[in-house]
Amino acid sequence: MKLLTYKTQTSESRLGFLHNNQVVDMEDFGDIANFPLPNDMLELIDMGFEVIAEINSLVEDANPAELAEISYSFDEITILAPIEKPRKNIIGIGLNYTEHVAESARTLDTTGKLPQKPIIFSKPPTTVTGTNTEIIKNTKLTEQLDWEVELAVIIGKKGKYVPKENAMDYVFGYTVINDISARDCRREGQWIVSKGQDTFAPMGPYLVTKDEIENPHNLNLSLTVNGVEKQNSNTQFLLFNINDLINDLSTVFTLEPGDIIATGTPSGVGAGRNPQEWLRDGDVVECTVEGIGTIRNTVKEIAL
Repeated sequence: MKLLTYKTQTSESRLGFLHNNQVVDMEDFGDIANFPLPNDMLELIDMGFEVIAEINSLVEDANPAELAEISYSFDEITILAPIEKPRKNIIGIGLNYTEHVAESARTLDTTGKLPQKPIIFSKPPTTVTGTNTEIIKNTKLTEQLDWEVELAVIIGKKGKYVPKENAMDYVFGYTVINDISARDCRREGQWIVSKGQDTFAPMGPYLVTKDEIENPHNLNLSLTVNGVEKQNSNTQFLLFNINDLINDLSTVFTLEPGDIIATGTPSGVGAGRNPQEWLRDGDVVECTVEGIGTIRNTVKEIAL
């Protein structure tokens, strides 16, 4: 199921799902199906992954005329980030594709050695923005704004010390994240100023439940700037795969429903190019992950 958070001209944010190329309102669907459903993505995740099978079954049995009454075409809505306000910081994974390790060593303050354990950083909830919004580049903070397309994993249930072989049981679904990075804002090796500025985590357009993705370790992902391809790879090249990450992270701290893990970016970032390339005012960045969709954002320069 492809889930989304959206709004109309007359409503605040609402939860929906795609059906027959329309957006069906989740709460309204619960009303007509006599199966109470929430109007918030995190509340749906809290119900457990099993609810997705129940919703799918109810959709199959639904009256098409009733569905039409609670559905919207895409030109009637604005798509928001699937989880607009995460409960916790987004969990970022650094240097998780071999070629990105190499390019980072050439141009950034990294060693070039393959990590022996996942490199973990975080992005505050205020970094989140949706597709078709602006990425804010504060020129008083950075002149080296960079892009990073990533597959993001959404956790579906609480887990501590999760064995690798059971890790997928804790996944609710997947989305796309652009891990925007200000390369000149690192501080003594710490990344949060580089990674944590407002709007630095464009996300979406959908949260795709795990039953829709046959193999998350074989998904193409790519990124363009102004229509020019900059990144193109596949999740099969992850250094630490999703099972590894859930095992490691849950050993460090408890994973909870709604937690977001950005799994890392492949090579092709601006910092790794010769000459280096940085995002500027008006640049349009598009990130795509196979089976999930594309997010599109425009850079907006300010000086504050």
